[in-house]
Amino acid sequence: MPHLRHRPHNVRDQHPERSIVSDMCSVVIAGERIHLRGQTGFDIHPSARRFHGLGDPAAQAEQAMRNVAQLLGEVGARLEHVCKVKVWVTDRDHLPPVMAVLQRHLGGVCPAYTEIVVDGLARAELLMEVDVDVVVPPEDLAAIRVPQDAPP
Repeated sequence: MPHLRHRPHNVRDQHPERSIVSDMCSVVIAGERIHLRGQTGFDIHPSARRFHGLGDPAAQAEQAMRNVAQLLGEVGARLEHVCKVKVWVTDRDHLPPVMAVLQRHLGGVCPAYTEIVVDGLARAELLMEVDVDVVVPPEDLAAIRVPQDAPP
């Protein structure tokens, strides 16, 4: 089975000021595995991407997790299918508020976590990014699909 790709786009179309040309997808479905593009404080509305939480890592994490839930829902997956989460922050002090938001969204799911402190992310205003990998159990695989009318 070929990989299914949901919401393909190019960085130049979302952030033309960065002068980066890179084809990517927000979601790649590879059999039972689903990989999401790293999510941040930018919403994923295709026609009017807005940034949420300037200077506030918890607000950025909240938007990132709304994006994760939306993207998973669009392809028929659920937050309880999340297996691995990588959390990137630009300051160690951002971990407690960011992790509190993730706990609110993923409480009871108990994914494996990796927390990484970095000097910076792709844009200066980004204080955090969350990277999610999913494995869908066999009994839920029939629901997984790429919508035909999906936004970019």
